[in-house]
Amino acid sequence: MKQITRICWLLLGVIFIFSGLVKQNDPVGTALKLEEYFEVFAEDFGRFFLFFKPYSRTFSIVLSSLEVILGVALLLRWMLNKTLWVLLVLLVFFGFLTFYSAAFNKVTDCGCFGDFIKLTPWTSFFKDLFLLGLWVVVFRNQRYLRRVFAKGQLGVMYITIASAVAIGIGVRALGHLPYFDFLPYKVGNNIGQLMKASSPLRYKYVMERNGESKDFTEYPTDSTWKFKQMVALNPEAGPKITDFRVWNDDGDFTQELLQGNRLLLIVQGTEKADRDRFKLINDLFAAAQKSRRKISVLVLTSSSPAAFDAFRHDVNLSAPFYYADATVLKSMIRSNPGLMLLQNGTVKGKYHYHDIPTIGNIEKLL
Repeated sequence: MKQITRICWLLLGVIFIFSGLVKQNDPVGTALKLEEYFEVFAEDFGRFFLFFKPYSRTFSIVLSSLEVILGVALLLRWMLNKTLWVLLVLLVFFGFLTFYSAAFNKVTDCGCFGDFIKLTPWTSFFKDLFLLGLWVVVFRNQRYLRRVFAKGQLGVMYITIASAVAIGIGVRALGHLPYFDFLPYKVGNNIGQLMKASSPLRYKYVMERNGESKDFTEYPTDSTWKFKQMVALNPEAGPKITDFRVWNDDGDFTQELLQGNRLLLIVQGTEKADRDRFKLINDLFAAAQKSRRKISVLVLTSSSPAAFDAFRHDVNLSAPFYYADATVLKSMIRSNPGLMLLQNGTVKGKYHYHDIPTIGNIEKLL
């Protein structure tokens, strides 16, 4: 039992630290997931949940930092009993979210491990039950964990350092791009190729007759079998990008966008877009249009024509603009506005508005 307790203690601490750091890698993505929960709760329990929506990024940093800090405190066995009680509150909270998502099919991905590991709602819920099981073992057998690795002022110093590092990691990622990009639009990926299946999709047909279900690899000619559902046998071969589309008043521009050298300014929404860097952005656009690399500049936005027209006049932005879905733009880059460099559909560079490159940096990538 002593060894089992120590294994559970180690697993619980490491998983909490890992989960928190993965969320800290992309706090904007975690905040978007929290916004989704707030919207669902506002619809089901009361409109007052919408009050928390503007503070999603703050909650993102606080919750993910707390996971890291509690994981470190657990591994150091610092104030072990109190640490375990706070861990229990967090586990119950996360367990409620994942169960609610799974039972009522409200949020299809809880974001437990960010975009690094995608979990279905029920998988997420059983993961939380597993962690709760680890917690029970550790809590009931604290007598086997009497040795504290950091007591007194030393323990306070370690926890303070862990808190500063955890919060610092998240805050920096919030003001720049994620340290590691796990989204389909990461640097090096070709958008056009990811919009196609990597190999032909294969399906099975689930048919039903007299209460009996049977799978067929080919659609049965026997009309006594009634169609129930069609299931992909190799879903991993399907397109990784299914919703990318760009258009303007003249029609679809998706395929044209994926040709040649393109410098995109992505304005997810004008109401929350930072306006302080547009002098640098406009200078970069002017230099790109004069480049020998034949770089064409354009803007993608999900805002309405009227809202964007007022915005571009306000920031003196002179470039052709096109429309795209808001969710797609948020997946393309975690910055509003943000810059993306494409070469024949391949992502060559991505830039937060705090890290606007020079034309020399752009040309080197091409």
